[in-house]
Amino acid sequence: MSAFSSPLPTSSRTNLGANLVLLAGVGLVGYGVMFLVRNFTGFIELGLTPQLIGGTPEEIRAFSPHLYHYISHLQVAVAAFIIALGIAVIALAWNGIRTGQRWALWTAFLAPVVAVGLALPLHYSYGFGTLGHLGLIYLDAAILLAGTVLAAKALRP
Repeated sequence: MSAFSSPLPTSSRTNLGANLVLLAGVGLVGYGVMFLVRNFTGFIELGLTPQLIGGTPEEIRAFSPHLYHYISHLQVAVAAFIIALGIAVIALAWNGIRTGQRWALWTAFLAPVVAVGLALPLHYSYGFGTLGHLGLIYLDAAILLAGTVLAAKALRP
């Protein structure tokens, strides 16, 4: 039987795993909302300083209003994708993992792993890989991993 086959009966461990994955999805939505709010209230992302990015929001805007608006639009777009990913993880946990759908478990796990796996390397290359900046994502990833492992063990054929 493959990991993408029909649903299996669920157990309390499956439900706990699904709830942890759901919590990770809620964490992504919350992080995305925070990211969006910070764009309009402080401009600089959580855990980063003007010294680390090379200027205050006002200095960036004074240097180039177009660059400032470009960065702002990128931050809003990233926030939107983080929120959308969180909503997808929540739906997969609630409607898929909780009902024993192994394909939903692996989809809910792999989508954020791909996103974080692509995003993290440049954080370290450019000196943004601080705990203050990435700590909440690490916490969310740990919750996602715990829920996935718990549910995967419970959903083994």
